[in-house]
Amino acid sequence: MSDKCVFIHTNERQWLGALVAEYSMRRNSRKADSFDVRFIHTRDYPYLSAKEGQTFLRGGTTRVWHMDDLQSFTPLRFLPPKLMNFAGRAVVTDPDVFAVGDICELLERDMEGAAVMGRRRSAKEEKQSQVATSVMLMDCARLTHWNAEAEFEQLFRQEKDYKEWMVLAYEDPANIGYFEDYWNDFDHLDAHTRLLHNTKRKTQPWKTGLPVDYTPADKFKDKPLLASANRLRTKLFGEYGLLGRYQPHPDPKQEALFFGLLKECLQVGHVTEDLVRQEMAKNHVRHDAFAVLERTPDLERRAA
Repeated sequence: MSDKCVFIHTNERQWLGALVAEYSMRRNSRKADSFDVRFIHTRDYPYLSAKEGQTFLRGGTTRVWHMDDLQSFTPLRFLPPKLMNFAGRAVVTDPDVFAVGDICELLERDMEGAAVMGRRRSAKEEKQSQVATSVMLMDCARLTHWNAEAEFEQLFRQEKDYKEWMVLAYEDPANIGYFEDYWNDFDHLDAHTRLLHNTKRKTQPWKTGLPVDYTPADKFKDKPLLASANRLRTKLFGEYGLLGRYQPHPDPKQEALFFGLLKECLQVGHVTEDLVRQEMAKNHVRHDAFAVLERTPDLERRAA
């Protein structure tokens, strides 16, 4: 096993995205043999499903844990140090993060004394310290205090808040460093982008037209009438009732990138046509995926 690894954490709903992400990491690296790529899949961690239907603390209020939520994989992003036996370097990414640049540049960069690095989650002054943990670079030997399963359990005892955990609010600030936004570019693709993150769930390019299957962020804490209306919606119509459908991505270049990568995956056998059709049948992938593939131009040649 290499002392450098990219981990992609995922669940069933984002499995095709994860496979395409894996392909992109190797495709666009000049040293693709110098690191491993491994998946961290929710099905392999039964402590997640054991909490199905239970309430946990998120954003100062309680939410119900559902394994079928689009982002049920997020508590697994803190596992890589343990999976690396607390040695070497690791990058963890969401399954909707695709390499445009060379991931080796991130794996090998000077961490300037930090144990973990990520981009700043927000430009707002009051949120400057918050880390977007959807892409993290980790010096695994210095993160022996991370225990993903134990911290997940703490959410249900209301000892920790999910939102605080996700932005590294419980981490010693001395351990945290910040890398450039282009290593986790939020729905932004230009010549500087290294890792494109299709983070706005409602416009993920492979989901267009499907019914929404994720729980929206709770932004109604200070708006009790809206909060009550949202709870009533859930009670009457179900967790995802009346939430509409996934919309087209506003940037056609990002749709072309995903489907260009998927096209290559099919050509080289990294993904099979049967798998894509199965994911379409499960409503995990848009139903016109093959029509989109037909009109998608080939990507530029991969890195030499």
